[in-house]
Amino acid sequence: MTEVKASMAGNMWKIVVKEGDTVDAGQDVAILESMKMEIPIATEEAGTVKEIKVNEGDFINEGDVIAIIE
Repeated sequence: MTEVKASMAGNMWKIVVKEGDTVDAGQDVAILESMKMEIPIATEEAGTVKEIKVNEGDFINEGDVIAIIE
């Protein structure tokens, strides 16, 4: 099980996967918006998205878990 975590604080602009999706290592899971920049957040391991822990529009702190990949 892998936790995909935010690399910086910002607003959750877009979630690009949904629960049950299969993802490859390096694939974007979500896009954060911080200081008018879009920052993609990718998974480090391949697997299936078990759970999305945030919603679009949420404020995310650095290190917050965005998704769980199995």
